[in-house]
Amino acid sequence: MQSPLASLAGVLIAMTACTALAQPASVPAPPQDVLNLQASASVEVPRDWLVLHFAAQREAVDAAAVQAELKRALEAALAEARRAAQPGQIEVATGQFALWPRVGPRGVTTGWQGRAELVVQGRDLEGIGRLAGRITTMSVAGTAQRLSREAQQRVEAEVVARAVERFRAQAGEIARLFGHAGYTLREVTVSVGGDAPRPPPMLRADAMIAAAEALPVEPGRGTVTATVSGSVQMR
Repeated sequence: MQSPLASLAGVLIAMTACTALAQPASVPAPPQDVLNLQASASVEVPRDWLVLHFAAQREAVDAAAVQAELKRALEAALAEARRAAQPGQIEVATGQFALWPRVGPRGVTTGWQGRAELVVQGRDLEGIGRLAGRITTMSVAGTAQRLSREAQQRVEAEVVARAVERFRAQAGEIARLFGHAGYTLREVTVSVGGDAPRPPPMLRADAMIAAAEALPVEPGRGTVTATVSGSVQMR
């Protein structure tokens, strides 16, 4: 027969073995001499895409009368714009068409107001400027310039190469300053952003410009930026 002491010893040994198995694996030490950094580069490009917003605003006692007047103004402007339309050069699209009541001091509807919009955009800046002088039933409500996708793509490779070169130069210089001979790349991300001007302001009816002649257009410049961020192992 096994003695009580022998049985107790067996239990203790078994408990010790289970405890050892239950202990979590040791956590690896964090990597040493890792450098996180970021570098950017940018290239200026002429903005080659013009967006012109036209609008007509009407008011009358009857909602149907307002809608009819806006419809006539929009149809006439569309007919003129379509004659100049060319894919990629001058593109035409209708915008907002809305009516809302004019409310008096006692909450009573005293009339109706409405607004119709037309958007003309493209890379033919001079053609769009000339078209502004031929549209007489609507007024210029806002303009905006931006980079076309093609213009941005033409310089993306160049700006990415500049950002990568700056990232590599910074990594090598900082590693040297810390007494290291060089570095190896751990991880890296590259992002490219184009010019994104604010949308054109929508002018009030009394502030809209009636373009009786061609609208002068002078293209500005936009910026394409590339950013390289990541980490390197100094060695």
